[in-house]
Amino acid sequence: MTALFGGVYAGTRVLITGHTGFKGSWLALWLQQLGARVSGLALAPERTPAHWDLLGLDDVLDLRVDLTDLQAVRSAVERARPRIIFHLAAQPLVRRSYREPAYTFAVNVTGLLHLFESVRADGGVRALVNVTTDKVYLDRPVGGGYPEAHPLGAHDPYSTSKACSELLSQCYQQAYFSNGPALATARAGNVIGGGDWSEDRLLPDLVRSAVGGTPLRVRNPEAIRPWQHVLEPLSGYLRLGQRLLEGTDAIGAWNFGPDASANLRVRELVEGVRQRWPGIEVETELAGQPHETAILELDSSKARGELGWQPVWDAPTTIARTVDWYRAWHQRGELRTRDDLSTYVATARAAGIEWAGT
Repeated sequence: MTALFGGVYAGTRVLITGHTGFKGSWLALWLQQLGARVSGLALAPERTPAHWDLLGLDDVLDLRVDLTDLQAVRSAVERARPRIIFHLAAQPLVRRSYREPAYTFAVNVTGLLHLFESVRADGGVRALVNVTTDKVYLDRPVGGGYPEAHPLGAHDPYSTSKACSELLSQCYQQAYFSNGPALATARAGNVIGGGDWSEDRLLPDLVRSAVGGTPLRVRNPEAIRPWQHVLEPLSGYLRLGQRLLEGTDAIGAWNFGPDASANLRVRELVEGVRQRWPGIEVETELAGQPHETAILELDSSKARGELGWQPVWDAPTTIARTVDWYRAWHQRGELRTRDDLSTYVATARAAGIEWAGT
């Protein structure tokens, strides 16, 4: 049987920034299962329970480092000695960015600058994937997916900080990394899945409503977003990292979004969750909300054509796996992360998707 991602991660030193977060913890588990020698650089989880703690990944070198501390970041990179870095650490919440703009820019821009400077000083890194967001694009109030060539632009501090990180990545690739490491940026859709207990996110808020029996106030129910399971962009990041390590010309920006059928209105996603977990009460809250893009869709044809990447789970499957994860945890204390991962990989293999091998 052909190895996943061409077997490039087996025995490879990998550093994940933000490994204690939602996406980072899933990525750490997957890389560990791929045989990588994983290190993580992050702050302690902000909420309890934390998906990272539940996974119990004792073999990961767990470095608790603040990205705004340059010397600490340099020391962590020296200790981890990575061949490839997946940069996921961020202040990722839009509404928090309005409350704390200075902190958001410090982490999302200055923190990335510190990582790049640490990579320059280390000299051993061969590839780096900087994970940004689908919100880096200049707002276009009509339908149609944003391609990577669409102009960057943003409104809120979070999105602006991520657009800045895209420009910073371009700068370092051209000015300092032309002879390595190979650097790419990855822009994903609205990610859902088990283990996210962040504040002010729709799925965690729906779960808290279901568990607590309190109505959920939904803002912008008509907004359209590209919903996808957390494993979808992670497979894209890993595929992109594979190509960078293999020396394929994959430098630049890449979108990893769902099929068009998963571009759902907020109210449609909410209804899908309620069908799977009856009893959730929802109210609409329209007044006093910060600016949000009405329509956000991604054009991932570049990743499909050049990386052989494509989504594995459709919207109904994504919603079902996500809701079932939370119900299993809250009602039975059952952790379904590993089962979701193995099922996802098996489905990708059965579909003949390139990264999954045969």
